[in-house]
Amino acid sequence: MTDHTDHGFATRAIHAGQDFDPTTGAIIPPVYFTSTFVQEGIGRLRGGYEYARGGNPTRDALQEQLAALEGATHAVSFASGLAAEDALLRAVLRPGDHVLMGNDVYGGTHRLVRRIFGDWGIGLTTMALSDPHAVRTALAELSPRVLWLETPSNPMMTVTDIAQLAELGHAAGALVVVDNTFATPYLQQPLALGADVVVHSTTKYLGGHSDVLGGAIVTSDDELASTVQFQQFAAGAVSGPMDAWLTSRGIKTLAVRMERHSANAQAIAEAIEGHAAVARVHYPGLPTHPDHALAARQMRLFGGMLSLELVGGGAAARAFAEGTRLFQLAESLGGVESLMNYPSEMTHASVRGTELEVPDSIVRLSVGIEEADDLVADVLQALARV
Repeated sequence: MTDHTDHGFATRAIHAGQDFDPTTGAIIPPVYFTSTFVQEGIGRLRGGYEYARGGNPTRDALQEQLAALEGATHAVSFASGLAAEDALLRAVLRPGDHVLMGNDVYGGTHRLVRRIFGDWGIGLTTMALSDPHAVRTALAELSPRVLWLETPSNPMMTVTDIAQLAELGHAAGALVVVDNTFATPYLQQPLALGADVVVHSTTKYLGGHSDVLGGAIVTSDDELASTVQFQQFAAGAVSGPMDAWLTSRGIKTLAVRMERHSANAQAIAEAIEGHAAVARVHYPGLPTHPDHALAARQMRLFGGMLSLELVGGGAAARAFAEGTRLFQLAESLGGVESLMNYPSEMTHASVRGTELEVPDSIVRLSVGIEEADDLVADVLQALARV
């Protein structure tokens, strides 16, 4: 494989792990649809491949691509984002350990730790991570094995200071994990800011076309990468070859897509801020956002996700969520098409009754790459009718 270390982001996205097929010269690497590999002899593998759960050239190509994007030495591709998180947590946690987590992370992450790992004897504490003194105190009291942050957060769009928390976490002996799904490696580089591990749902912006499920763990820690790889091999949550290929294809346009996602989200946020039906717009690209300065320092752009709070509460939020035409009501995010989500009963229904409960007045938008004027008009017409 060609070394792309010195190349810019868009070049790495297109070329890392994507060398042409040496046999035919095909510019796109082939998809290896195979469950097993013929060996040259007992114990003599061809290229190190033995069985598809242990390795597949298409998956390896994606993993090289993902590592290059995050400036890491290792990436492990999984069947879903939660499968990736599960393998990471099993790799590092033991009964009696504790996880300190932001209080507005993805509901599925919280559910995994609270309900699955909780039954295995893992403690969980959630808190706002914006106050470094409070975080330092919690770290000293809890001695957590893992400090887990998601920035920008889902769905409240809180931005967390990665460098600051990495320093605090390491001083307390914690592994610092950043869910980089919303920002993507194009907008934010957590490992360069001091984090130990990056987690992705590659289903979202990395795949980018709402046609594939996937997840990834990315790190430069050799020992941790080896342990995660063993967990994956032993438990089997690998991404299939077609899923890996679709994700690789999506990544090649990540840079240009994130530019458009960000520009469109900024246009919508500016258009609806101050609207009579809107109590508050949660988008870090707005100067009124409490974390705007931090986001401007930590991120290249502000991303394609925004949330808004409706003056009329839950009834108004429901009417708005069901009143758009281009924005389609669906879970997930990060595709080229614009999606509307009502978190309290969709993506975050599992955290009702916890500190992570999302107010019923909140609606989340995944802003696609359609024409900005069309998207703004769609949002405004829906707001006019709530």
